[in-house]
Amino acid sequence: MAELSTVARPYAEALFSAATAKGAADAWLPLLQTLAQAVSQPQIASLAADPRLSDQQTFELVSAVARDALPPELAAFLRLVIENDRLAALPEVASQFRQLKNDAEGTADCLIESAFALSEPQVSDLVKRLGRKFPRRLKPELRIEPQLIGGVRVTVGDRVLDGSVRARLDAMRVQLTT
Repeated sequence: MAELSTVARPYAEALFSAATAKGAADAWLPLLQTLAQAVSQPQIASLAADPRLSDQQTFELVSAVARDALPPELAAFLRLVIENDRLAALPEVASQFRQLKNDAEGTADCLIESAFALSEPQVSDLVKRLGRKFPRRLKPELRIEPQLIGGVRVTVGDRVLDGSVRARLDAMRVQLTT
């Protein structure tokens, strides 16, 4: 089977194009991410893969997770994905859709992991400093990771800047054992 990213690309591009034409990318992204998260759950994935369920039943199962009615275009997209037996690619479609949206806006997702909670001034100062390193406007997402011990680890796209105490300790361990 082809890589999920290869399978997902045309779906993500078509959906993003439709969302852009309707001016609905901001509204559709959270719905798409909710659907993607749902099909990533083992219970829902196994139910959706059950051959005894019709495409309509699978659609109803997955779309019920959104709680609100899906926009007609997004509902048609979900039906198409189900009919083409590509539901497993939906998380990757959501990821690529988000990346296409970020590219169009000139932004990038920025995951900031810290051992302790950061204040708003600390986060804004960190994002400002990171802005010098990355040419895009960063959209920070904060996550507390106590195993870092101290410092922060920042992920922007496929780049990771690890200034955590855990990373320094691991580097020291490697140096001492070689």
